[in-house]
Amino acid sequence: MPVNSNAAPRNRVTELLLSPVNNRQLANLCGALDENLRQIETALDVSIARRGERFTLRGEAAQTERASAALQRFYAQAKETLSVDEIQLGLIELLNRPVRHIASAGGPSPALLTRKSELHGRTPRQVEYLKNIQEHDITFGTGPAGTGKTYLAVASAVDAFERELVQRIVLTRPAVEAGERLGFLPGDLAQKVDPYLRPLYDALYDLMGFERVGKLFERGAIEIAPLAYMRGRTLNHAFIILDEAQNTTPEQMKMFLTRIGIGAKAVVTGDVTQIDLQRGQKSGLIEARLILREVRGIAFTEFLKEDVVRHPLVARIVSAYEAHTAAHAGPSGGTIGHGEEQR
Repeated sequence: MPVNSNAAPRNRVTELLLSPVNNRQLANLCGALDENLRQIETALDVSIARRGERFTLRGEAAQTERASAALQRFYAQAKETLSVDEIQLGLIELLNRPVRHIASAGGPSPALLTRKSELHGRTPRQVEYLKNIQEHDITFGTGPAGTGKTYLAVASAVDAFERELVQRIVLTRPAVEAGERLGFLPGDLAQKVDPYLRPLYDALYDLMGFERVGKLFERGAIEIAPLAYMRGRTLNHAFIILDEAQNTTPEQMKMFLTRIGIGAKAVVTGDVTQIDLQRGQKSGLIEARLILREVRGIAFTEFLKEDVVRHPLVARIVSAYEAHTAAHAGPSGGTIGHGEEQR
């Protein structure tokens, strides 16, 4: 429990005494070379000093309170060794506690049937996203990198496949050049577009295992293809994910949404701040959000930087870029650049 604190509102020193004292738990809490404490410092922008079971926290008042809560929470869990992953994920959940009322009315995060039994929504909007996917035939998930848009969509697809709610999984994304030209890359067309689809492969391997994914590819139960290959098809009893949808044109987006057949479910993900289309070309994702917002049966989840589930520095990087963008906004209040042409 905290035993002393300075009343200064923005630069506070808080002392925390952890009890009952258990040296093994303290060692597990701190991690090798105090790596776990460094993770807490980075995520919460505080400094932590320790002498035995007594911790001294320095930083802004709100952050030292969160750091104190984090230390007490992790100490209670430290009967076994705590990995860096457990620390980082725990910090993400702790940081989102002030807005957990968003998800409280809807109950706990849906359970997903994948080989990662601990997988669940870590933030209120992630929980909302998973519920939207389960309850709607078409779901849009938009927001910054690292918020779990693609990974949770693939996890939901795997869950539906394992429960035999769908017969196959179809993953697609537009192969848009982002700084490099496909024509100058070595190999045939499949080899040229494969790097664009790699994040989808990685998620599948993580959730199902390399060998099982390989067998399902051979059976045709899993298909990964560039968006252009979807034209003219009707996908029945499939879970379809369109990733990086900000790089679709309005025509491509309409084409994709009309591929959905009987017993199918679709998830569209993208980040409208990362558009790689040619200057002046409208984004199909931005247009779809405007056109389909009021269509019944379609759900929208818009993630914020608070939903970033990556290294603790990622959320702060996103915040820094947002602050820079706001500081360099145009005369009308919008950002000067490619994204402004979309609006």
